[in-house]
Amino acid sequence: MKFFIDTANVDEIRRANAMGVISGVTTNPSLIAKEGRDYAQTLKEIAGIVDGPISGEVKPTTEKAEDMIVEGRAIYALDPKHMVVKIPMTEEGLKAICVLSSEGIPTNCTLIFTAGQALLAARAGAAYVSPFVGRLDDISEDGLELVTMIVDIFSQYPDIQTEIIVASVRSPKHIVEAAMTGADIATVPYQVIEKMVHHPLTDAGIEKFKKDYQKVFGR
Repeated sequence: MKFFIDTANVDEIRRANAMGVISGVTTNPSLIAKEGRDYAQTLKEIAGIVDGPISGEVKPTTEKAEDMIVEGRAIYALDPKHMVVKIPMTEEGLKAICVLSSEGIPTNCTLIFTAGQALLAARAGAAYVSPFVGRLDDISEDGLELVTMIVDIFSQYPDIQTEIIVASVRSPKHIVEAAMTGADIATVPYQVIEKMVHHPLTDAGIEKFKKDYQKVFGR
């Protein structure tokens, strides 16, 4: 399973990329707005850091397919090598995915909460689907069960090349369980990546090694 980082914070992206563990980035207008930065310029900067798919989302106020298509083309044009157009799961969104995909523009269908939605997006031509596991868990549904269903369905149809991005990840446990389902990608906040790095026994072991070294070598 590959890792994307879910953020618009360029410093976090640089740090995660330096670890050598991320293969792409997902972001949206809200995340970029929180950084107080220009949307297009931020996407271009991110594409210059990570050599992989960068999902840039159409504005949430864009509801008509024709407007999503115009925005999608503009997002893709920022960096055709890396940009992926993120589009919400709606009827108009599916229309936009169909048109953009037919033009060779990769799309990521976001806000997936059922296996049926994922299948529709795949058939419309989406390169990626993003089921939101954390938000399902928040309403006492099993987000990872949904991912398992999508993985199982897609595996039955070799013509479906759509990759599954596990989104709304809240913890390292989500990531491990997502990997066990066979999902293609998990998109992860930087804080969760940091949590994965650490374990109390790892941290304690490092401190012990330091103390033992100082006893022997005095420095």
